Amino acid sequence: MEYLKPSPDLRPIGTLSLAVAIVAATFVGASTWERVRVRPEARSIEITGSAKKRIVSDLIEWSATIEASAPDRLVAYKQLREHSARAQEFLTGRGVPAAEIFASSAAVEPVFDTEYVGTGEDRVSRQILKGYLARQSVVVRSHDVTLIEKMSREITELLEQGIIITSSAPLYHYTKLGEMKIEMLAEASKDARTRAENMVNSAGGASLGKLRSADMGVININAANVTQGSWDGNNDTTSLEKDIITIIHATYELN
Repeated sequence: MEYLKPSPDLRPIGTLSLAVAIVAATFVGASTWERVRVRPEARSIEITGSAKKRIVSDLIEWSATIEASAPDRLVAYKQLREHSARAQEFLTGRGVPAAEIFASSAAVEPVFDTEYVGTGEDRVSRQILKGYLARQSVVVRSHDVTLIEKMSREITELLEQGIIITSSAPLYHYTKLGEMKIEMLAEASKDARTRAENMVNSAGGASLGKLRSADMGVININAANVTQGSWDGNNDTTSLEKDIITIIHATYELN
């Protein structure tokens, strides 16, 4: 009996398919490796840059409350009006322009004393009208910081004249913050790129590419030499000298 012998030019289909698959896979694998090596997938580095600048406040805000009391409502109001006028004369006499002095509306409220009557379980309390208290606030806003600082310390002289006045600590502001922000952001961006370049050069194997994105962080305005930060941003108004700290978050591509 003769057995059919496979032709030397013919191989089982499964074997041929496997060989083709291996060759194809080898080609694809080599091609993929070449593509990754020559054109690597885009990488990036995230970095934080900051800038700090010392500023001096150019606007001061000072406020005080004037009070007057009397058994009669009208008398209390007239006394307050007189004391308020004398206080404003004191301010203008110290060189404060009248246009920088702002007075609120006067408020007159009754004042009661509590009196207890009876003893034991029969003891009860009742409110007795004692008189009236009149109040008015005075606010000064000025760019002459030195003058208002000096005046705020001397205002207690009115107490010697029988005028009841309560002075608040001055508030210090900086009015050129909008212009300063642009300058600070530029410095923070420059700092971020410098930091990124230093980090990439130290690591090796890549070079810094173009800027992909940049997000401005919060701006902290602290008292001089105070480094405290806040997620919402600080805005110190208690100090004449302040430090502005700006932060920027940048992402750069790596080549």
